[in-house]
Amino acid sequence: MVTDSAHNTSSINHIVIAGGGTAGWMAAAALAHHFAMLHKQGSIAQSPAITLVESEAIGTVGVGEATIPSIRAFNDSLGIDELEFLKKTHATFKLGIEFKDWYQPGATFFHPFADYGMPLKGIDFHHYLIRLQLAGEPINPADYSFPAQLAKQGRFAQPHPNPPTPLADYGYAYHFDAGRYALFLRDYAEQRGVIRREGKIEQIKQDHSSGFIQSLQLDNGECISGDLFIDCSGFRGLLIEQALNTGYDDWRQWLPCDRAIAVQSEKTTEPLPYTRTTAREAGWQWRIPLQQRTGNGYVYSSAFCDDTTAQATLLSGLDGAPIKAPRSFEFVTGKRKKIWHKNCYALGLASGFLEPLESTSISLIQTGISRLLAFYPHKGYRQCDQDEVNRQHHHEFERIRDFLILHYKATGRADTEFWRHCQTMAVPDTLQHKMALYKSRGVLVSHEPEAFEPDSWVTMYMGFHYHAGDYDRRADAIELGALKQQLAQIRDTIRNAASQPMSHAEFIARHCAAKD
Repeated sequence: MVTDSAHNTSSINHIVIAGGGTAGWMAAAALAHHFAMLHKQGSIAQSPAITLVESEAIGTVGVGEATIPSIRAFNDSLGIDELEFLKKTHATFKLGIEFKDWYQPGATFFHPFADYGMPLKGIDFHHYLIRLQLAGEPINPADYSFPAQLAKQGRFAQPHPNPPTPLADYGYAYHFDAGRYALFLRDYAEQRGVIRREGKIEQIKQDHSSGFIQSLQLDNGECISGDLFIDCSGFRGLLIEQALNTGYDDWRQWLPCDRAIAVQSEKTTEPLPYTRTTAREAGWQWRIPLQQRTGNGYVYSSAFCDDTTAQATLLSGLDGAPIKAPRSFEFVTGKRKKIWHKNCYALGLASGFLEPLESTSISLIQTGISRLLAFYPHKGYRQCDQDEVNRQHHHEFERIRDFLILHYKATGRADTEFWRHCQTMAVPDTLQHKMALYKSRGVLVSHEPEAFEPDSWVTMYMGFHYHAGDYDRRADAIELGALKQQLAQIRDTIRNAASQPMSHAEFIARHCAAKD
C-alpha cells in the first residue's frame, strides 16, 4: 500500500501488533471487536487478520495499576462484564487520589472523580467557595463531593444510572493487576481470532522507495508481513522511532522526575477505595490497594536523589513486607512527535510517557485506539488523516502535561532542593495563562478536549492554597448568610448519604472477590 492513494476496504489484509502488555492486548481486543461489528453490520466483507508479536523474555513495565473513569467505557465497549473483570484482575474500586504532604508536610487533600456541589443560579459552584474563602471562611472542597466523602469513610456504591440529584452523580475507576488485565484481554482477543506469535523482533524490513514497513523478522527465523503495524514495544519505540525516526519531545525541564522503582507488598488492611500519593524528598510515592496485595512505587529525579536512597525511601514507606524484589526503570517524560507515520501507529509507552501521578497511562492507550478506529485507513493512507491524529495526540499530551506540572509548581514545600527547584522553575505559557486567570478572578480555562474536568483544576488550586483574588460577582446574587446556610445543607446531605453504603471491602467480598 502506498500513501495518499485510494484503496478498497480489503487493502489492509493484515494488522501486525509489535508488543503485548496492556497496550498490545488492549489494541488487539479493540480491533478484533471493531472489525467483528463492522462485518456483522455489512460494512466490510471480511475482517483483516490480526497478529500480535511478543516475547516472554522481554518484560513489560506493568506498574500502571491505577486508572481514571474512562477505562469503564473501554471495557463496556467490548461487552466486558464489570464484575467478572474485577474478579479476574484482582481489582478494587478507585474514587480518586489522596495527596499527602504535597502542599506542606502533614497537609492532605483529595482529588475525586466528580464535580463539587452544583451550579447555583447558573454560576459555577467554585465561585461561591472562593467568595466564602475571601470572606475569611474555612473551605474544604471535599466537603461538597459525594465520592470524596465515601472515600473518607472507606465506603463504595455504584452511582445510580438516574441520580436523583447532581450531587449523586460521579465517576469511578479501578485499581487492578496490569499483568492479569493483559492476560484477560489476550483471552478475549484470541477468542475473536487474534493470533499470537512468540519471538523477539530482530529486524524491521521497509520498502526502499516509500519507507513503509513491510515485515518483522523474528529471532526464531519467522518473518511476519503486514499492511498496518501497531507499535506497542514500550519506551524503545522499536518501529515508530528506531525504524521511522519520528523524533521525541523531551519535557524533563518541566517534569524533572526521570526514574521509578516499584515493589509489591503484602496486604495489611482492607483495601481503601482510592490511590494514595505521598510527596517525598525528591519526588513522590504511590500506594495502590488491590484485593490481595498492594502496589507501591517511588517516582523521583535522579538529579536530586541517587538510586540507593530512592530504594531505601520506598522500602521504608511500605505498609507491609515486600513480596518481590523492587524493579527500577528509567524514562524520559514527553511524547513522540508523531504517533502515526506511514503505515505505523504507536500506542502506549511507544507513543510517549507522562509519569503516573494522575493515572493517565492506560487512558492514553484508550484514546490512541479510539483515534485509530475513527481514522482507520479503509481506503488507503492519507496524509491529512495522519496529520489530524498527530495534532490531537499533541493536544492531549500537552493538556495532561500542564495539569501534572501544576502539582509540582504550586507546592508550598521548600524543605528540599528538589521542591525548591519545582517552585522556581519556568512553566509552559499555556499553563502560566491558566494559573494567571484563576489567580486573577477564579476563571477555569478549558482547551477542549481536556482529559481533566474543570473541578479537577479546582482541586489542585485549592489543595495547594493557590488562592484566587476575585470571583464571578454574579455569585453575590445570593445573600451571604443564605449562601452559608445553603452550603451547610449541601454538606450535611452529602455526609449523610455517604454514610449509607456498605464498606468497600464488603462490596468486593459480596460481589467481585477474586477466585484465584
